[in-house]
Amino acid sequence: MSYKTVVFLCIGLLATLVISGCVFNTGTAEPQGSSFPQEKPAEEVKKPTAIYHDFEDILVPMELAVVKDRTMIISTPGYRSGILTLKGRVESNSLYNFFSNNMEKDNWQVFSRIKSPETTIMVYQKTSRCAVITIRDEQIYTYVEISVAPTVAGAGVQKSENLTY
Repeated sequence: MSYKTVVFLCIGLLATLVISGCVFNTGTAEPQGSSFPQEKPAEEVKKPTAIYHDFEDILVPMELAVVKDRTMIISTPGYRSGILTLKGRVESNSLYNFFSNNMEKDNWQVFSRIKSPETTIMVYQKTSRCAVITIRDEQIYTYVEISVAPTVAGAGVQKSENLTY
């Protein structure tokens, strides 16, 4: 056999294997009309985008990480308050929209909102608690402080006529 004949035979054999591999492929594809549900690929499965950290009714975006040395939570049975500090590389307007939507979904009522170029303060209330969310843009990160405290019944400035100093 000549050199050219061997090369043509090898190319022909290789082409036959490639073609037969495509024709007789017995992959894992289901036949059409199958009644078995197909599993979704991993990229289609929705992952949570937000979680509840220390307060069970204040949702926080997953992009924010807790800053432990600037966080203090007080917990007793049926009561939790304190300051939760978080940071992340998230736009402050996006955080403002996130908290505006989700606080109302968790039955918080808007009490006040203040926006400035570098700081946003959002104040919410429920019957027995109030929450203040402060969003600050800094050089690398955006910081979020969530402060929750109980409301004081009948609190307010009271006038006293008999002040002694």
